Amino acid sequence: MADESICVGPPPTNKSYLNMEAILDAVSSTAAQAVHPGYGFLSENTEFARRLTEMGATFIGPNSKAIRSMGDKLESKKIAIAAKVSTIPGYDGVIKDEDHCVKISNEIGYPVMIKASAGGGGKGMRIAWNDKEAKTGFRLSSQEAASSFGDDRLLVEKFVDNPRHIEMQILGDKHGNYVYLNERECSIQRRNQKVIEEAPSTFVDPEMRVRMGEEAVALARAVGYDSAGTVEFLVDSKKNFYFLEMNTRLQVEHPITEAITGLDLVQQMVRVAYGHPLNFQQNQVGIRGWALESRVYAEDAFKNFGLPSVGRLIAYKEPLHIPNVRCDSGVKEGSEISIYYDSMICKLVTYGETRQHVLNAMVAALDSYVIKGVTHNISLLRDIMTENRFVTGDITTKYLQEIYPDGFKGATLNESNNRKLGAIAAVVKTKGMFQSRNIFNEKRIPLMPMKEDKLYLSVKSGENVYHVFVKWNRKNGEYYVVFKDGPTVTIKDNFSLADTVIQPEVDGEIITFQLLSKDMGGNIVVQFQGTQFTVKVLDERTASYLTYMKEKPKQDTSKIIFAPMPGMIKSITAKVGDTVVEGQEVCVIEAMKMQNSLCFGVTGKIKTLHVQQGATVEDEQLLAELE
Repeated sequence: MADESICVGPPPTNKSYLNMEAILDAVSSTAAQAVHPGYGFLSENTEFARRLTEMGATFIGPNSKAIRSMGDKLESKKIAIAAKVSTIPGYDGVIKDEDHCVKISNEIGYPVMIKASAGGGGKGMRIAWNDKEAKTGFRLSSQEAASSFGDDRLLVEKFVDNPRHIEMQILGDKHGNYVYLNERECSIQRRNQKVIEEAPSTFVDPEMRVRMGEEAVALARAVGYDSAGTVEFLVDSKKNFYFLEMNTRLQVEHPITEAITGLDLVQQMVRVAYGHPLNFQQNQVGIRGWALESRVYAEDAFKNFGLPSVGRLIAYKEPLHIPNVRCDSGVKEGSEISIYYDSMICKLVTYGETRQHVLNAMVAALDSYVIKGVTHNISLLRDIMTENRFVTGDITTKYLQEIYPDGFKGATLNESNNRKLGAIAAVVKTKGMFQSRNIFNEKRIPLMPMKEDKLYLSVKSGENVYHVFVKWNRKNGEYYVVFKDGPTVTIKDNFSLADTVIQPEVDGEIITFQLLSKDMGGNIVVQFQGTQFTVKVLDERTASYLTYMKEKPKQDTSKIIFAPMPGMIKSITAKVGDTVVEGQEVCVIEAMKMQNSLCFGVTGKIKTLHVQQGATVEDEQLLAELE
């Protein structure tokens, strides 16, 4: 962490991290000799780089000309074509308005990609399949671009359906030396933002790697690039690749390149900024093993693969005890996740000799990662790590939609694992009951000891109800969970219910889980295989009473709009008394620099609007109702 910190303004980005004057004042007041701009905000702003130079401070990044040329997607595409880099068909001018966007989209042919001319990182990007989506995409993308980059210009190009997203890391100095540092596979995405990256790619062969690397270097050479940068490509099933954009900054996923090359990219950027030539050549760049990065977000993966969550980290522990694990984060226990910034908590990286070793390490790391206080996406990341198509490397940018066509619902347990989960919950219940009979250092309160170390329990795990009895073998330190309709599960008594991460031996196999909560109603919530499961464990007599309990009726939500996440109401496009059709936009909510259009699930007349434009709302807050 930094030795000194300077407040640059209030939370809204346009008043702090995008406030150039405030940043420059901080540089001046600390007499900083150089500035590394990080991943976003002003990292690709030519004016910021120029003014730093005027102040006598070094900008640790490429020169202003390269930033300007590559930061503008319109100009960068023209330069790429001149440098004989493969490009995607599209319109090379600025889109003026919604109607112009529709006209150009029809000329190119749907589907099209509408995206911000400035910036990157998935902000200000929409895919349109028809005229209606083109109009909506233009409006939302231009607003996101203005909010994130201060530039609302958009371009439209042909959308390459079902591609891979593969990028090439390059490095150049001020002496005309250039190298490429191999590729990164970034195809696992949601809303055009990366979720999982790996290096190298399972799809790229040595010959293709050379071709991609040489085109990336040709582009860098064409603009006199002199720092670390990334050239992104879309790749089709026949291994044809097309230039997408160049990020003139350090990428979020740079640690996996460091892991497979042994290079410190930030150190290389500092050396180049100081004026040193590169201290290695292309033939010295190899591939050392494999590396994988999971982006751990404060997001609800069950909502559109990840809508932001806010709150305070009441418990936080990174899995750094596991070998070959790296955690790049900026939070600690007690940190607050707010609506103003990107929802990323940590870049969780594993590395090793083979891809399978790396996958195994990532599974162990995700199982042992403790995050409480906010909703997180570990369940989705963990499920992907063992999903067959991902394990075999058969992925595209449509991976999430194809594997989870109805949205992510959490890990699906087979019968064996479901019984193990039920057995674990039964032992948790039993340990709790046995412990409640022990009062240490207190002799005045006589308690009747339990007649036997055996409990008859009803265990509901998912849709399955198991009838078991649990026996505690004090001598061997084991619990035996005997299923009336199946085999006995043996669990070693080698853990405490107070452990943040619990790793008992279950039938000879070490299983990792986290006990999140348990209550008097028998509800035991555990995180198992990344997903939170609620298992209801009751004694047989209490469970028999449940047959007399009525189920709570489900609420009809088609006539109600709830906030899908915490955020700010950016706009309201309807009023009370208006008749709206199914799918018609009613309002737009903005959170963490992303905008989402909200609508009703049926046609009807608006009865009530509970919010106003500019209002800050909580997750699941009621926004609007139909009659």
